[in-house]
Amino acid sequence: MSDKAINDKMADERQKFIENQPTDEEMGELIVNHLKEIYDPELPVNIYDLGLIYNIDVKTDEVSMMKKAKITMTLTSATCSFSQVIIDLVKSIAKRQEGLEEIDVEIVFDPPWGQDSMTDDAKLAMGLL
Repeated sequence: MSDKAINDKMADERQKFIENQPTDEEMGELIVNHLKEIYDPELPVNIYDLGLIYNIDVKTDEVSMMKKAKITMTLTSATCSFSQVIIDLVKSIAKRQEGLEEIDVEIVFDPPWGQDSMTDDAKLAMGLL
């Protein structure tokens, strides 16, 4: 096989790979689905519906063509004893989601978390509605 044929084949395979990848927006939605499976160990509600997730920024890496995400989130308390467990669970989504290379987690406390951040379903589950 000639060098040109090899290069053409590699270019075709790369293009097929790119075409089969979700968009950045679609990957964000897939990440949300994973976040809804992570529950605060002290509460009967997932971290997404608790309102702990402030932002999910997904970008495509130009070299690997894989997705990278940055999640800005908070915790119910700055002294949350399960903070590292929750962060590790969020980061581990990259191992379970095809096409997602890594997740960077930034913990912030401004604005502070409050019950008004929770979805109605979360409030209902906690007996607040």
